[in-house]
Amino acid sequence: MSMSTDRGHFFETDAEQATAARRAAKSNNKYGKPIVLKSKILAAIVDPHSPSSTVFVAESAGAVRRVNVDDEDVAAKKAAVYRGPITPVTSVAIGGPGKKTLFAGSWDKNVWSWDIDTRNPGRKYVGHSDFVKAVVCARLGGKNVLISGGADKKIMVWDVATGKRIHTLSDAVVNMMAVQHLVIDPVESNENELSLVSASSDPHIRRWKIRLDSWEQVAEADPDGTEKRTVLLHETSVYRLVFDHEGDEVDLWTSSGDGTAKCLSRVKGFASDDSLNHGDHVRAVAVTDRWIVTAGRDEDLKFWDRTSGKMYCSLVGHYDEVTDLVVLQGANQRLCSVSIDGTIRTWPLDAPSLDAQVKEQTSANPEKEEEKAEDDLLTAEEEAELAELMSDDD
Repeated sequence: MSMSTDRGHFFETDAEQATAARRAAKSNNKYGKPIVLKSKILAAIVDPHSPSSTVFVAESAGAVRRVNVDDEDVAAKKAAVYRGPITPVTSVAIGGPGKKTLFAGSWDKNVWSWDIDTRNPGRKYVGHSDFVKAVVCARLGGKNVLISGGADKKIMVWDVATGKRIHTLSDAVVNMMAVQHLVIDPVESNENELSLVSASSDPHIRRWKIRLDSWEQVAEADPDGTEKRTVLLHETSVYRLVFDHEGDEVDLWTSSGDGTAKCLSRVKGFASDDSLNHGDHVRAVAVTDRWIVTAGRDEDLKFWDRTSGKMYCSLVGHYDEVTDLVVLQGANQRLCSVSIDGTIRTWPLDAPSLDAQVKEQTSANPEKEEEKAEDDLLTAEEEAELAELMSDDD
């Protein structure tokens, strides 16, 4: 422990103080054209009604914000805020009739909803006994459904219109820890049956078949006859699941606390077909026709060439853990990243522009950047709780 008269250094190790100093020095950088919020950002999704420029982000301050990354008016681009929860929002989804309803999972154990256009609060979905950490929407049997996953190790299926809970899914054989992410398989799903894939704080990836009147966990037989109820390819927590819509087979990409992102081949029964070693906890993965992009605890964005499997470049910008990556669609695709540092950043996806970014960053000296203090709306107790939530031990 070091000796210091700075109150902020009480009970901090030398390593913790060094990390804080490094982040403060790095915080002034303008890479990725940062939009700065006063709250940690825990998740992001693309606005389906404006997919080339707008995202919804989940804030630790207890709100969801709709942000147009191209709006020249700084105040306007951050003005659309959906309020209600007084605890951190962990996840967001769009669904309901006409995809006009915004849903958000919260630490308060509830899923909140709002009308996207008016921002008026709608129905609240109550049933989880711990943090809601993942939400996804779909159509099933002619109904709009909401699916939520929580730290209570349960997945719940809801009728959006009535708020009625249709099903509660859980693994009765292999202990399932806190649910981290949920995604609908676009190939295996149809109007009467959803194929859901879940990731959790244990290394197991689970698949589920959901109908209005029943559900089941997918179990297959290995060549030796052993029942296979999960896909087990990672060593620890799996944080993100992304189906590759750019590929012919629509394979599944995953990111994990073991420091890797993996491609699970559909034709091989979701066996690992490729593995990228990012090197630290990988919180997020994004997929384009040219790149696989990974990011997480080490704050860097790494771009991998899909053809060779080799890292093309690594970009800096964020000064705390990156929590999500989404691809903005349009004439020129871009990548949007969000972070615990409270910034939203956009990055090019064409090779010449990436090369220019690398050249700019290589020539810069980050040690000369001025320190910048960031506002934080969490108490010390909430900070500790958030750190525990973001760890792979939850």
